[in-house]
Amino acid sequence: MRDVTWDVITLGMKGLSKRFEAISQNVANTNTPGYARSEVTFEDELREALSVSKRPKLPLATTHEAHITNLHRDIKDITPKEHRVVGELARWDGNGVDLDIEMSKLAQARMTYTALASLMSKRVGSYKTAIGGGR
Repeated sequence: MRDVTWDVITLGMKGLSKRFEAISQNVANTNTPGYARSEVTFEDELREALSVSKRPKLPLATTHEAHITNLHRDIKDITPKEHRVVGELARWDGNGVDLDIEMSKLAQARMTYTALASLMSKRVGSYKTAIGGGR
């Protein structure tokens, strides 16, 4: 039996871990002239994959992996994507990193990661109870 909640928590923690890395690289390069900051995105794809109301009633038939489909992606197929933000300049030397914004993003990612870790811990506790070892 597949546990979608577990898949979502796992994907969220992977995405946030990658976001931590991107933020730390941004902070480390705060004084590097011409540095374009990095961002990690995965939430929009996850939201789309979880959207039940937008699921098509009649899926398109595909015979090749390059064909366009109207089916939503499986959660396990979503990978967090890191990309450079070019054109946003925070300083005159072409650096795109604003330290205050990066620290704010770091705090937000840390709170979300902590919440997901707590949910994961509770989920493991329910598994133990269901198996009979959580007395």
